[in-house]
Order: sequence, then structure tokens, then C-alpha cells
Amino acid sequence: MTPLPEPLIAGQPWTALAPMQDVTTLPFMRLLGKYGAPDLLFTEYFRVHGHSTLEQHIVDAVCQHNTGRPVFAQLIGESLPDLERTVAAIETAQLPVAGIDLNMGCPAPKVYKKNVGGGLLREPSKVDEVLSCLRGAIQGRFTVKMRIGFDSDQHFETILDLIEKHKVDLLSLHARTVKEAYRSEVHYEYIKRAAERVPCPVLANGNVTSVAKGQWVLDQTGSAGVMIGRSCIRNPWIFRQHREHFAGQPIFQPKLGDVREYIEELIVATSRPNREGQYHINHMKKFLNFIGLGVDTDGQFLHDMRRARTKSELDAICDKHLIEGGRAEQLFPDEPIKGLVARPNCETSRGCSL
Repeated sequence: MTPLPEPLIAGQPWTALAPMQDVTTLPFMRLLGKYGAPDLLFTEYFRVHGHSTLEQHIVDAVCQHNTGRPVFAQLIGESLPDLERTVAAIETAQLPVAGIDLNMGCPAPKVYKKNVGGGLLREPSKVDEVLSCLRGAIQGRFTVKMRIGFDSDQHFETILDLIEKHKVDLLSLHARTVKEAYRSEVHYEYIKRAAERVPCPVLANGNVTSVAKGQWVLDQTGSAGVMIGRSCIRNPWIFRQHREHFAGQPIFQPKLGDVREYIEELIVATSRPNREGQYHINHMKKFLNFIGLGVDTDGQFLHDMRRARTKSELDAICDKHLIEGGRAEQLFPDEPIKGLVARPNCETSRGCSL
């Protein structure tokens, strides 16, 4: 096995940015670099199929994130020749990746119905083929992100055996099944089982919402670090906070005024020539649905924000809830406010794209 890149502060548990489609883009990575990048970055996935090429926006994220931290390129697919071809393309292009990661956890039905992402977990024999193919093709680090199973833990131990068999260098484990998507409690005991079973480092993924939760997860699972996704949309300081906590330093506590500045930077970062007006505002709501979980206990910010149509309307709503009436000096809570739902149209039995 190839050792992982060292954490920014040697000896600390690793922190990692979970790969999220349409979120862990170049602009978002750059923002995290400003607010406090994690030790390890993971890209959106390169789609691998018969006609696939390396998507330029992901190549740009690899080459131009400027955080100073190592980045892993993620692949999603099941065609062995095309996986080999994609690995060769990454190496031929000399992309500065710290390793190549396989997605075996995406819970979106449109993904798993193609037998990729989380869909692979239904068939250990196919997992064996894919891992063997990639281990043979990848010259450097080969890592895997997966869930505990498709609709049960039936194949969990078998797939852990395959992780060991094929000398995977890092396992990131989201401790839910694919069919549970993001709705259920996280079954952290499976991360503990994996950390005790496989020889490579294991990162704990799933509802790491704060420093306190991150430390609890590390204590409960014995994992080598934490991988954080949706919670760093809400709180981009979370990786910095973990680093300060691990070092025994005072932990930065953002205020609502800081959150207002973050939202403005997100608006700029997500701007595109082909993404204007209401289309841009609607795209921003993907992020604001999570940020709003820390604004007010009655969910009024979420209610108002979801009805904004223009930049000026959104500005007025953000100023009202985050700046006016002395709110700028209020502390932004460490944990999401209980009872609020980030994605009311997405938390369904069919799963979710994020």
C-alpha cells in the first residue's frame, strides 16, 4: 500500500472533502481554500462509459484549485476497458492527482440503475472485477468510497475482503445503505468494523456535522479521519475548526455576519455566463438549503429564500435574517437546528442526487 499524503499538521486525524456532484467544483474548492481546506480533496466523479472523455471542468478542479492540498480524482463506472482507458488518460495528461478513487456509493436511482456507484454493491463478483482492473491500471494510490451495502449489509464483509485483496490504499465509508440515501441514522458500528478489519486507513463519512460530532465519531469508530460533505456546505469553516480542535487551540466561531459574507462569495463563485438571473438564484438554493439550517429555529430564512427570484430579492432576505437588528453578531450554531429539512423536495424514498 502507498501511504496517504500527510495531514496539514502531522499526527492529526485526516480531514477530507467528500465528493459531491455539482458542489465540489473548482470554485467551491477555492472557497474552502480560503476558509480552511481539508487535508484531502476529492473531485466530482468522472463518468466512465464507452464514449466518455475527461470532463474539462473536473480537470480544471484538479489543476487549478490552488488550496495547496492533495486532490483525488473520482471515477464512476463499471466497464473494465473504459475504466482502464480513463486511468490511462489521467496519467497521459499528467494530471496532478494524489490518487484515483472509485465511487461505490452514489445513491441516486438514475446512477445505481446503471449498475454503477452504489449499484455495484449488489454484485460482489463485479466489485471483484472492477477492483482488480483498477488496481492493475493505477500506478499510484487507488482509493474507494462506498456504503455498507445496497439495501442491506448482506455483502459487507465480502466486500471488505475484496478491499484487502486488491490492496486498496484508502477506504472512505458512508455508513448507510444505498437505499437509505441520507434519511436514516448513520450506522457507525460498520465503520468500526471496517477500521478493525482492513489494513488500509478508513475515513468515517456520514453526518459529521461539527467538531464535537467529528471527535465522537473518531472515538466510536477508531477511524483514521473524517470525510465531510453536506456539513461543509453549511459551515465552510468546519475543516479549520477540526484542525484547531485537534491542536488544542481556540476554535473559530463564525457569526451570522460571517455567513452573510460567505453567501455573497458563493454567489460570485457560482456565477457563469450561461447561468444568469433566476437560473443562477435557483442554483444558489442548492447551497442555501444547507446554510439555512443554522439561521433561525422557525425556518423562516429557508421559507423566504426558497421564494426568491432575483439577486436583489435574495440580498434583501439574507440581510434581513443575517445582518439587520444586530443579527450580524449572533453566533452561527455548531450543529444544524433540529427539525429543519435541507431539501424538502429531495428527501424521498427514491434517494437523492447529492
